[in-house]
Amino acid sequence: GGLILFAIFSLVMDVFKIGYYSSFYSCLSAIKIIYPIVQAIFVVVQTYFLWVSAKDCIHVHLNVTRCGLMLTLTTNLAVWMSAVTDESVHKAHSKLKKNMTEEIFRWLLKVGMRSSSVEECNCNSQICQIFKNGYFWLYPFNIEYSLFASAMVYVMWKNVGRFIDHHSHHIQRLKFRLFRRTFFVGIMLGLIILVSGLGVLILYEVQVNSSTESSKKTQALTMYYIFNIVCLSLMSLVCIGGSVIYRFDKRDMDRHKNPTRTLDVALLMGAALGQYAISYYSIVAIVASTPRDTISALNLTYALLMIAQHTFQNIFIIEGLHRQPP
Repeated sequence: GGLILFAIFSLVMDVFKIGYYSSFYSCLSAIKIIYPIVQAIFVVVQTYFLWVSAKDCIHVHLNVTRCGLMLTLTTNLAVWMSAVTDESVHKAHSKLKKNMTEEIFRWLLKVGMRSSSVEECNCNSQICQIFKNGYFWLYPFNIEYSLFASAMVYVMWKNVGRFIDHHSHHIQRLKFRLFRRTFFVGIMLGLIILVSGLGVLILYEVQVNSSTESSKKTQALTMYYIFNIVCLSLMSLVCIGGSVIYRFDKRDMDRHKNPTRTLDVALLMGAALGQYAISYYSIVAIVASTPRDTISALNLTYALLMIAQHTFQNIFIIEGLHRQPP
């Protein structure tokens, strides 16, 4: 379901890119228009393949199957790197163009920063602007689709030729009741935090980008950091509480080989490394900077809590993944 959701948005992004690049067919190479068409076909075929075959455990033509799955995996990673690069270049050029005059910007492009690029073509029509802004904002969905598909293909690759010991695995059908008290409270609290976070983010973006007064920008930053500090503190306490509850749980640990769980743990730890690095560099920058004002103190607290929250959360999730069913 998640894969199909990201695939739909990726297809919409490809349609927007085709429409945008088609407006400049006279000053662009044909490959710019062909690439999103081929990518859309790849997304459709791969999504159908994963939807039909994700649960298959192949025991014939093992080498050919492994080769095909690994080729699909590397293709997804290549698409992911391409999307990340395009988005980064687009942001860099947007910021550069905002800080420079049109003549200097065009001169830099002509000198060699990105010659014969789409940035040299004029986008004056309203429909062209819609296509441009549309595919730019849909890039994150395409990035997530590539990562999502890569993870699923990796699990399929690990399952090729695998035999499952049916005696060591118990099938547990979880019964979910929406209005059971614990589930209902958790869902409501989560929705409140989600809606509040979106509201704070919108207010922050509007005040920081539109206001020229430093006092309003400081106020927006203070609101942003205080909200995140409160949320991270609550999340850390909840994760610690969950880990303490595990200590009183009498269930055994599941130590059997499970490629899906191994991938979950690896992706969890790998994703946390990026946030650890951001928090570490923030701490170094805050400690080395002067003067140290309220914003710096809030930023330092936020960075420290981010490290703590990710650590406690990862411990809680990994312990939960290795628990036997009730």
